[in-house]
Parts: sequence; structure tokens; C-alpha cells
Amino acid sequence: MQSLEQRGPGAAEELSAQHRRTQCPGRASLHAPQDTRHRPAQPLMSLLPMASQWICALAAALMWGCAAASSSSSHTAAAAPQDLHITDPGLLGSLDIEWKPPPNAQTFNDCTVKYRFEHHSAGDRDWKVIFTKKLKVRAGFDLSRIAEVRVQTLLEGRCTDGVEVQSDWIYATFQVPLQGKLESEVQNFHCIYHDWEYLKCTWQPGLLTPHSVHYGLYYWYEGLDHAVQCDTYVQEHGMNIGCVLQNLSQAEYKDLSICVNGSGATALLRPLYVTLRLHNLAKPLPPEQLVVSMPAAQELHLAWTPPSGKTPPQCLEYEVQLAEDDGEDKASWVSVSTQMETKLTIYRANQSRVSCVRVRGRTNIFCADQGFWSEWTQECFSVSRKEGKRLFVFVPLILSLSSSFMLMLVGQCMKR
Repeated sequence: MQSLEQRGPGAAEELSAQHRRTQCPGRASLHAPQDTRHRPAQPLMSLLPMASQWICALAAALMWGCAAASSSSSHTAAAAPQDLHITDPGLLGSLDIEWKPPPNAQTFNDCTVKYRFEHHSAGDRDWKVIFTKKLKVRAGFDLSRIAEVRVQTLLEGRCTDGVEVQSDWIYATFQVPLQGKLESEVQNFHCIYHDWEYLKCTWQPGLLTPHSVHYGLYYWYEGLDHAVQCDTYVQEHGMNIGCVLQNLSQAEYKDLSICVNGSGATALLRPLYVTLRLHNLAKPLPPEQLVVSMPAAQELHLAWTPPSGKTPPQCLEYEVQLAEDDGEDKASWVSVSTQMETKLTIYRANQSRVSCVRVRGRTNIFCADQGFWSEWTQECFSVSRKEGKRLFVFVPLILSLSSSFMLMLVGQCMKR
């Protein structure tokens, strides 16, 4: 059998004519009898089994897609919670948020019902997230701004074929009536949690503050029945400009709500509300017993111990600085950081002389999101590259021994 190309240019017209004659079998009497010895349509007929296979495969795919869509649409829909509202229990910014379960929650026997609760103060970019099965949470806000919350239902289990289904969000806001002008609020409020032992907060009077103003600081954290007033104030010219709070270990890793309010005889003052986390305000004591040695010409070995205060040793990271004198008038500082290690070896290839080594520490990322650096150790000395002896850099001890020696000499002279 010849192909279409082999039969020449006229073969296409002949094939078209044959195709037109086979479209309407009932009208065969209108045409001349077909020549059965020549079958130009045979190549098309041979494609019919393959075409039928493709049609069957396409039909199967369509049926599978319809079944999957039907199964997906059969998942139980998650309805949103109801009656979201916020109340102020008078705890300086810690607000109570409550809601009711979805109307069809009792029908979810084969599923777990949870809630995703998010909150922030207006103007904050990020939302703080809480996952809970409860219908009430307590969260801290800056009451000088609008409190914004939202919650949705999370449904997962057999009723959703193991897929987590989320409802729409519901929203609520809260704002306390603010008294006084914004310029009467205290300025430059700043707190440091010294050595995980006591919290010291300071502030400056507002721009529109009368001279006779009396400031008070109040605080609350989970575990206290009510807000408590500061009992140790820092004063300047008879005015409270700071507060020292002790025994706050129970408030660590919790929201600490603080309000600084002022009372004046002639005007109302705007209160300041803040929510703090003590571990993010920690400032440890400086490291201790810094020891420096040069076991090799180009090798500097450092070792120290964590401070002896209440800062957890496992919560500290360190920064080491070397002052290198390359012959110029001004020495340059080189910094090296460590994570919890209290030993460090520095290899030096240049010819410079180390004139000072100092170390400081702060709370590391495993215990806090941020923190304050401690003060530097104050030990400075002169080390030449050729020196190989061990140097104990512990200036307080050296000064103490020197002072004792001098006193002993003075005593001997007086006896004479």
C-alpha cells in the first residue's frame, strides 16, 4: 500500500472524495459503487484503536479528578468563633480576651478543635501568636495605643481527612480613655535587669510637666493578685525619676506590665504603659579571672571565668578585644566573639604588640532575644611578640598585693 506522499499530488483529492462518500452511508445510491480493490482510507482506520485508548485514558483522568474534587468538597468546613470581646481587669495593660466556640462545634466528634489567637498594639508590624484549646487568654498591650486581636478556628481529624481546615478571622479592638496631653507623658523610659538580680528603671519628666509633679511606678506580672507600687524610688531634686525593683525571679520569662503615672495640682498627666520581658533587659557583671599567656611566638591564649553573680553561665556569650600597637601613635582594637566558651586561642601572623586585652559578656540567643553587654574587664598590660612567659592579668589582685606590701614597708619604717 502506498503512502499519501508516494501516491502523488492527486492522492489528497482522491482521499477527500472517498471521505465525502463515506460520511452519509444512507445516500450511497447517489454515488457510483466503490472500488473495493483500492482502499485509500486504510491508514486512518488503523489509528482508531490507538485513538480509543487515548479517549479511555482521558475519561479515566476526568473521572479521577471529579472524584478528588468531590472528596475535597466533602471536608467539613470550619466555622469561625463567636462573640469575641476584650475586658480590662485593671492590671496595667494585661487584658482578658474571650470568645465562644463555633455554633456547630459539638458536631466535630471526630476532629480536634483549636484556636489561633493573635494580638498586638496598633502600629506594631508583627502579631504575637498563641495556639490554644481554651476560650480565654490574657495578653499584654501598650494601653497608650489601641489593642488589636483576632482569632480563628483550626479543625483537624477524621472529619477533615487529616487536613487542617481554617475558619475566617474574627476581630476586636480595645482602647482605654487617655487623660492629659501626650507631651505630659514621661520621656526616655529605660530599664536594665542588672545581673538577673534587680530591675532599675529611670525616666525624665514630660515636656508639659509642672514642677510639683509626683510620679509613681506600678507593676504587675502573672502570679500577683493586683498591681503593686514601687517602694524604692530614685530621686533627683525631690522628684521621683526612677525605681528599683527586687525579687523578680518569678517574673522572668513572663510579661511584666508597668505604668508610670504622675499627679499634679494644676493639670492631668498622660500615664505611660509598657510591657517588658526581664530576660531581654539583662546586663551581667563583667567576666572574672582573665588569664593571658603566650605559649608560642605567634599564639595568644586567653581564659576567664563567668561572673559570680546570678546570671546563668549557660546564658552568656562573650566578646574579646585586643589592642594592637603597630608602632603608630594610636592602637587599633580587634574583636573576636565566642559562644559560651571561656577559652580562646588567637594566632597572630603580624609583628604588632598587644597592649591590652579585655572581655565582656551578654545574654546569648539561647536565653533571650536581646540584652545589654556587661562592662569590660579593665586589665591592660604590655605583651611583646617575643615574650613566652605566662601572664596572669588580674589587676585587682596585683593592686591588693602591692598595697599590702607598701603598708608593710611603711609599718617597718615607723617601727624604726
